[in-house]
Amino acid sequence: MQQPVRAAGVASTDVPRLVEHLFRRDSGRMLATLTRIFGPEHLELAEDVVQDALIQALKHWPVSGVPANPSAWLVQVAKRRALDVVRRERSFDTRQADVRAALEQDPALSPDEFAHTALSSEPWDDQLRMIFMCSHPDVSLEGRVALTLKLVGGFSVAEIARAFLADEGAIFQRLVRAKRRIRESRVPFAVPAPSALGDRLDAVLEVLYLMFNEGHTATEGEALLRNDLCHEAARLASLLCSSPITAEPRVHALLALFLFQGARLETRIDERGKLVLLSEQDRSRWDRAMIERGLTHLTRAASGDRLSTYHLEAEIASCHATAPRYEDTDWARIVWAYDTLLTMHPSPLVALNRAVALAELQGPAAGLDALEKLGGEASLGRYYLLPAARGELLFRLGEHQRAAAAFQEARGLARTEPVRRFLDRRLEHCRIPSEPSV
Repeated sequence: MQQPVRAAGVASTDVPRLVEHLFRRDSGRMLATLTRIFGPEHLELAEDVVQDALIQALKHWPVSGVPANPSAWLVQVAKRRALDVVRRERSFDTRQADVRAALEQDPALSPDEFAHTALSSEPWDDQLRMIFMCSHPDVSLEGRVALTLKLVGGFSVAEIARAFLADEGAIFQRLVRAKRRIRESRVPFAVPAPSALGDRLDAVLEVLYLMFNEGHTATEGEALLRNDLCHEAARLASLLCSSPITAEPRVHALLALFLFQGARLETRIDERGKLVLLSEQDRSRWDRAMIERGLTHLTRAASGDRLSTYHLEAEIASCHATAPRYEDTDWARIVWAYDTLLTMHPSPLVALNRAVALAELQGPAAGLDALEKLGGEASLGRYYLLPAARGELLFRLGEHQRAAAAFQEARGLARTEPVRRFLDRRLEHCRIPSEPSV
């Protein structure tokens, strides 16, 4: 192999961090191309090849220096390793010549082409195929999310486990089951035909939506935000929007939603890790470029004749993102969007959010009345936002004792530390001490 030229400014001690960055950025594209060439039944072999290339970088770069083009170096090592695998594995005997030719000639495995594409915004069809393979309906929903993060996003098992607060062993088994299902069901490595694209694309969008939501408001744990999940969901949605095969209006709407929400991520938690309400966030720190991109995609989403839930959620998020001040928010538009959402997809959570918006439009009494109608919803029984919202409205009505009881109930249901600390502060405002933390 050609001796690498040292990349300027990269110390040997920085190699692990660089390799981790390249793994996140490049492994999904290398893996997708190798899976296409090997076939989905050899997915784990493709993973081994990519993993080995990264291990070789960790081994050699601290000694010989980081190459001037690290991505090209990695893809070259992966290609050589893949050729070795094909020679060794008996399962390739009947088509060894075809697979070897594909590995040697495929432009996606040309080091120069791969490195160039890494710096461009061109869509990679192999990644689209990988996303659809991971999101096949034969795979469980939990398996789809984990597999997409692992294979397309370059997340490790440990990172996925931390993101969803699950045991690493459980995540590993989830991935094993998902891969087995792909193998046994002979899931194709392909974007579905146009006639079958609708339902399959819905499954893909659901995976990305769940991924972003978990990053935006974590289910439990020390951190409220997991920015890496949000950014990865937005990156994959961007990939879908950049392909003429999948750039449908609802895809643009979903990306618009991600961009509007993502523009505010850095202001949702202060420097001490405290939750900051939308009304108190520093809007000068919102990412205006992301908001402008969101508006562009929301405009493109309007080109079709089908109104999806993503359109309506993006519309709500745009009202928040474009309001110069909290007081300037178009609450009438937001309430209309929630009303429309309820007709399309009745949900207690949507009704809860509508009640909060109604309180801003018509006053806390109107919002509280709408909340009380949700008291019997079993699905909200363990959800802290219902009593927390009730506490806020009661506090605004001057009923501090009842507000404190609601905040105390919410605190008992909250599962993330930033939310618990926020509710503690609300209890202090009511001049009722919180119960000791368990």
